[in-house]
Amino acid sequence: MHASLDPAVREISYVATAHAGSPQVSVEIDAVILTREDGRLHLDVVPARRVRDLDTEGLVQIALRELGLQQLVVTAEDLRAEPRRSNARLVWSYKDRPVPVPLRLSILTVLADDGPMQLGALLETIRVGQDPSPAVMALACADLLEIDLMSGPLGPSTMVRTRT
Repeated sequence: MHASLDPAVREISYVATAHAGSPQVSVEIDAVILTREDGRLHLDVVPARRVRDLDTEGLVQIALRELGLQQLVVTAEDLRAEPRRSNARLVWSYKDRPVPVPLRLSILTVLADDGPMQLGALLETIRVGQDPSPAVMALACADLLEIDLMSGPLGPSTMVRTRT
């Protein structure tokens, strides 16, 4: 959930197996891969880390290295860190909310024309009969907008921009 809303993450993919050392040695790596501008990372979530015997773990590490993946360790504390956790949960709660095309176009046009802006200003600019904030959250889940989840609790001063 956190990675899907992280502006630095360009793609999230999954690799089930890979070769370790030679084409004849295939190992189950069960890896979530984050592609960012600074490279490709293997997401290592400590609370969900699989327990492997020493030989298998060694093969997995060889395979990850041969794939050119750096390790991104995420601890339980990282997952619970506020305000990101609460903000991500709030935004992600709108993931299935449909956004009417005119509202989608209005939001994206304002941000394209005026650039990044505070959430409060964006919501005031969008003149519709309904509250546009659920649509903004849904567009962030659809990877069309970036919302600053780290600076503080979501509020009027939270920065919003189009996803580049």
